[in-house]
Amino acid sequence: MTLAIDFMGLKLKNPIIVAAGPWSRNGEMLNKAILAGAGAVVTETIVNEVNIDVRPRVAYHNGGVQNIRLYSDILLEEWEREIDIAKSHDGIVIASICAQTSSEISYIAGKMEKVGVDAIELGLASPMGEGLEVMAASAEKIYEMTRKVVNSVDIPVMVKLSQNVTNMSKVACAVEKAGGSAISAIDTVRCILGVDIKGRKPYLATYGGYSGPPIKPLGLASVATIAQSTKLPVCGIGGIETYENVLEYLMLGASAIQMGTALMLNGFEHIEAVKGDLEAWMLENGIEDLSEIRGAALSEIKSFDEIQVEPKVSHLSDICQRNDCEKCVKGCVYEAISKAGCSVIVNEDKCRGCGLCCDVCPDRILELIWP
Repeated sequence: MTLAIDFMGLKLKNPIIVAAGPWSRNGEMLNKAILAGAGAVVTETIVNEVNIDVRPRVAYHNGGVQNIRLYSDILLEEWEREIDIAKSHDGIVIASICAQTSSEISYIAGKMEKVGVDAIELGLASPMGEGLEVMAASAEKIYEMTRKVVNSVDIPVMVKLSQNVTNMSKVACAVEKAGGSAISAIDTVRCILGVDIKGRKPYLATYGGYSGPPIKPLGLASVATIAQSTKLPVCGIGGIETYENVLEYLMLGASAIQMGTALMLNGFEHIEAVKGDLEAWMLENGIEDLSEIRGAALSEIKSFDEIQVEPKVSHLSDICQRNDCEKCVKGCVYEAISKAGCSVIVNEDKCRGCGLCCDVCPDRILELIWP
């Protein structure tokens, strides 16, 4: 049994890649992540001209994180030393880079190749402003920038896509056509985390990138879309905290995943915990290689017109033990469920098979069946 994977031609000892962020801000932190067991690490986003006064403000609320740090505060020329430190234990390092023109981004990519990184990740979207979001939504611009970088380096080029676009499939196909080696998705999502009602002000005083478990459904949808649209390997990002989350992304077509917010909240030691749980699951289920489950759930993703919703109805699979619970009754918008004490009655003539009662039932004793 092995967790090892081949990703973009890189031999990773496991599919867990540390994402770009403040936790990967320099060589020392990258090296710590490698020593903690990461299959690979991604640098904090590197730019050509650094604003030294980069503010790393982060807010946490209701399980989600808003981060307003834009990019690394380390000068491009100084990254050679940082990469040397990061690779002191032979780890795989991917440089996250960003620019607004194809010539500038290919210049940065060339510089990073020379200092010894193993691959490039193009970060072409920013949740903080509007300009880069527009670029990320343009399949033509994505093609141009990806093609320019691919032609300027001899190492793999991965492109990070944003959920803030409405044409994910078209943009993903542009990356493939341009010769990209892989696609990662998703970048953080533009947000305002919330408002302090007492103080009458937002938690952070500007727009920022939203990450953590609340964006996992968005990440899963993006990965599935990309996997169905292209033949490129996909790196899933968004709300990954547990081995179950890793499996969800792999089963929807991802080859690897990136973890960031979970490490910021739990430390790099969280990597070994997830790896251990993943290995235990593989052993329990007789899985020798992760390729056996890659895309296993993808065939179940269908268009709206292909889904049959009738004639499934809700059915009680066990005896209800909760006298004071009416979650199924209140959750049935078709008024098909009634309850008297522990007795649950489903009116099959009214039931439309939406399935909400099955999910809200705390004991999961309701299920959908064919009548």
